[in-house]
Amino acid sequence: MIRIALVVIFVVTFLILSIPVFLIEWIIGKFNPRLRDISSLRIVQTAFKGVLLLSGTRLTVIGRERIPRDKPVLYIGNHRSMFDIPVVYSLCPDLTGFMSKIEIAKVPLLSTWMRFLHCVFLNRGDKRAGIMSVNESINNVKNGVSMVIFPEGTRSKGEEGDMLEFKPGSFKVAQRTGCPVVLVALNNTRAAFEAQFPKIRRTHIVVEFSEPFTMADTGFTNIKDLSSHCQEQLREMIANNKTLV
Repeated sequence: MIRIALVVIFVVTFLILSIPVFLIEWIIGKFNPRLRDISSLRIVQTAFKGVLLLSGTRLTVIGRERIPRDKPVLYIGNHRSMFDIPVVYSLCPDLTGFMSKIEIAKVPLLSTWMRFLHCVFLNRGDKRAGIMSVNESINNVKNGVSMVIFPEGTRSKGEEGDMLEFKPGSFKVAQRTGCPVVLVALNNTRAAFEAQFPKIRRTHIVVEFSEPFTMADTGFTNIKDLSSHCQEQLREMIANNKTLV
């Protein structure tokens, strides 16, 4: 229980100390929005790295050099743990938002950081709002902001490599923008927390980034085929990395 206590204290302290930082970031954004976005990204990435350090998480990262640095991408990953977000986000090289459930928008301070980072809040119970969230993600990419989406929509509780059915709508971002897709295969993230909730355990996590590809590269003409292709590729990546954990 010591690790979870340290993580909770660290996160709460970070959020409280963030209050004056919000004003500074807002002022910076009035004169240089790009500088505000980058500084917000690096601040949050540092905080996430602190969470991983205090939780005893060791990362093996494969293929980070494959991520394009000169254009926004759509990151598509499997989702099994709350740790997926700090792991992936701490490794993103440039402006990146992620799609999150609407309930997080009600969390004070945390939601403020998320808005600074161009995160999109998804109401899974409202189809019209869901379409608006996808459109917001599309606009982010068009404006140079990468997006992280977990197409399962929620965390999978099955065995390593088991995934819930992907929601094809997540891939409209790639279809409508032509941006590269980068698959993110995560192994063993559930072992950090959910496997022995409410304790946090020292864990070795493996994360692999695929070679980027566009929808045109695959030859698919509809997002259902692209969705199935990505899910199969992720299954293969996860299976290949099991021995590294």
